Amino acid sequence: MTSDRFKEMVEFAILREQEAVDFYTAMADNVSETHIKNVLRDFASQERGHKAKLQSILDGKNPTLVHKDVADLKIADYVVDVEPTQDLSFQGALIIAMKKEKAAYRLYSDMATACDDPVVRDLFLWLANEEASHKLKFEILYDDLIFREN
Repeated sequence: MTSDRFKEMVEFAILREQEAVDFYTAMADNVSETHIKNVLRDFASQERGHKAKLQSILDGKNPTLVHKDVADLKIADYVVDVEPTQDLSFQGALIIAMKKEKAAYRLYSDMATACDDPVVRDLFLWLANEEASHKLKFEILYDDLIFREN
């Protein structure tokens, strides 16, 4: 893989991470419940961390990319889509977030599969793993707070 292609792929990932930051920040700004705001702001912060790590790679640094085993509760597979609104419930926010993280996981997994370069493949596998981890956190919150209430 050429260095230009590598740079292009990392820049694409940086844009996706910024979109996630913007998404979670906008959702946090549009909900009234403090707990929901805090959860969404925390995820925006984590996405900023991904963006910073990607930028450090473009800057020539070699950050440690730790892959961990991540369970899939599959809750996102079975809940109905929700549109973000100003009076969004915590349940709705969790559903949107789970589905967004699932889509990001699939994107990065597909990008990893398409890469011949092992360094780039590992980068996208790490990103996919991070997004799967975020999805799991949202699914656990959903399971703890929504399923148990019902």
